[in-house]
Order: sequence, then structure tokens, then C-alpha cells
Amino acid sequence: QVQLAESGGGLVQAGGSLRLSCAASGRTFSSVAMGWFRQAPGKEREFVASISRSGDSTGYADSVKGRFTISRDNAKNTVYLQMNSLKPEDTAVYFCAADWLVVAGQVSSYRYWGQGTQVTVSS
Repeated sequence: QVQLAESGGGLVQAGGSLRLSCAASGRTFSSVAMGWFRQAPGKEREFVASISRSGDSTGYADSVKGRFTISRDNAKNTVYLQMNSLKPEDTAVYFCAADWLVVAGQVSSYRYWGQGTQVTVSS
């Protein structure tokens, strides 16, 4: 089992930056694929970014490509999401997710989820 805890959310003006962190428990962090997802009020949870177990493969939603960067530090059991050039439409609760075998970016593919961190981008 994997327990996840996100941090780093907050209020930022459009064009600004934030870095989200997701700390994972357990000794198996390097064995799980990780993803970031987000959910805005009244909308379904959507894929943002994914990263493989070793970190050598990443994927992004078209809406964030070129602005967001996912990375991981297996020694620290942590995955990050660097968000630059933020837009009001990026406002959402951001969740990290993990599992051993995933279809990267597919919400239903991840069994373990954090509680989320709010990101609000003002115009």
C-alpha cells in the first residue's frame, strides 16, 4: 500500500509559478508509476502529467505541455509538479496518484490517491 500527501498549493496570479510536491510512504516508491491529476468544480477529474518508475518517461496533457514539468526523487520518496505560466483555467484541486501497473494518464488505472491540494490562479 502507498500513502500520498500533496503540498505546495496556494493562490497565485496569472503568469506565476508554483511547485507541488507529493510525499509517499513506504519502501516501494521506486516501484510505482506516478501521476498528477486535477479536478475543477463541477468537472471530472482530468489527467495532468505522468512519470514512470525510474523517471525516464513522462507524459503531459496538451493543456499543460510546455508549461508544467513532472519529476521525481526516489531517494526522497517524492514526486513534483513544477507549474509555470499559470492560467486561471489551471485553477483546481490537484491530486497525485500511484500504482504499480498503470495506463499512464488513465484515472481509473491508479488505486492510490492523495487528498489533494488547492491551486487558485487569479486573473
